[in-house]
Amino acid sequence: MDRTNVEEIERAVSQLSDEELVQFRTWFAEFDAANWDRQFEKDVASGKLDALADKALKDLRQGNCTNL
Repeated sequence: MDRTNVEEIERAVSQLSDEELVQFRTWFAEFDAANWDRQFEKDVASGKLDALADKALKDLRQGNCTNL
């Protein structure tokens, strides 16, 4: 997406009514969360987070965690 497209989107969003802006925010929050979930799942499947998980489990076994 080039800068022109982003500017067009910004202009369109700035012209939304209050009600439309609420609808857009709701849609975008769901869209953004779904994208984050997909990226997280991809990172987990690729092993990208394994080192963090290993460190967390090691800390837990060594008693270096605080109960919430």
